[in-house]
Amino acid sequence: MTTKVEQPVNEVKDPVSVEKSDTGLNKPQTKLIIGALAVTAVLMIHLMTSYDGVQALLLIIGLLLGYTLFHARFGFTSAFRRLASVGNGQAVRSHMLMLAVAVTLFAPILAFGISFFDTGVSGYVAPIGISLVVGAFMFGIGMQLGGGCASGTLYAVGGGRTVMFVTLIFFIVGATVGAYHLPFWTEEMPAYQPVSLAETTGFGYGGAWMISIALFGLIAWITLVIERKRKAPKMAPVPSEQGWKRIFRGSWPLFAAAIVLAGLNALTLMTRGEPWGVTSAFALWGSKVADVIGFDVASWGYWQGESAAALEASILTDSTTVLNFGVIIGAFIASAAGGLFKFTRLTKGNVAASIIGGLLMGYGARLAFGCNIGAYFGGIASFSLHGYIWGILALGGTFLALYLRPLFGLSVPKSKDSFC
Repeated sequence: MTTKVEQPVNEVKDPVSVEKSDTGLNKPQTKLIIGALAVTAVLMIHLMTSYDGVQALLLIIGLLLGYTLFHARFGFTSAFRRLASVGNGQAVRSHMLMLAVAVTLFAPILAFGISFFDTGVSGYVAPIGISLVVGAFMFGIGMQLGGGCASGTLYAVGGGRTVMFVTLIFFIVGATVGAYHLPFWTEEMPAYQPVSLAETTGFGYGGAWMISIALFGLIAWITLVIERKRKAPKMAPVPSEQGWKRIFRGSWPLFAAAIVLAGLNALTLMTRGEPWGVTSAFALWGSKVADVIGFDVASWGYWQGESAAALEASILTDSTTVLNFGVIIGAFIASAAGGLFKFTRLTKGNVAASIIGGLLMGYGARLAFGCNIGAYFGGIASFSLHGYIWGILALGGTFLALYLRPLFGLSVPKSKDSFC
């Protein structure tokens, strides 16, 4: 038996069978679950025997991230789009809860250098300049055309949304080109030094935490004002199991997912010494392919210094790659558990939008020192001013993209619509 809960649909609801999921849950796809668990076991054994405990633990964290993202349909793309188009800020408020929990956990970890493997910890604090402004704005446009953000692309692929494979491929291409061009943007374009609310301003982590909480509260209040003024439609209910079964099948409340994601990001920070990230792995994957094709990737400024070793090593030595693989597999397991894994059809419009969107996101993420995860989530959680600027510029890109989506046959929510 299922019960209805108010829950948003984001950029990756499309991979599931909407007609069936809106009337009830499907039977678990047992064979797919067994296959995914077998792949996970093989990968886990390889990581534990060939590398160290860090990579194996990160795979588990990635699985939990993907599982959580899919179950809650927790999105960044749709949250920005709903706020920009019809004024619904429910999902954005879940972001504020996630960030509030994250800064609460990050503050003592960063202040006291708490880690599992004595690797040292550092947050994502990046410069503020033209590179950030251009990159974040591009990413905002790209995620609305590509149908998902960085994390959304990964868990949509895991959920079976076929067009997101196209987005991912061109996301990688864009990230690779962005890596090649990054020295120009960072060395030739104007920029200010990184600003940490905790360290640069002298407030300390306690003061930075209080400022952050106040800002999150202010943003949440603003979204409520916007909702009342625009009479925003509510989110439609999505089916879910009752009781403990809800952990495995059906929709999770956004507030629960927000707390879980913040906790998992903190675990990532303590495990590998830096927060959750996604897109640096895309640049690595694309650069390795470019190297095989014949490009002199080793001469690029992006791959100089300590990062040069990554080009020669296996991609499984890269912690972000392992996290990404975990997210995809975790989302796959979650979709199969709900009986929702199903490849979807491609159209000329959504393929074209995915190509352009993927390129914009990949390129923009390199310029902006991260994506919705590394710059927005990780940056703000690390008390970096660039994370807030990223969010503002990405929202600006979203407003522009609302006028571009119809050109590709993509829908834009209207004030009279409910979210289903």
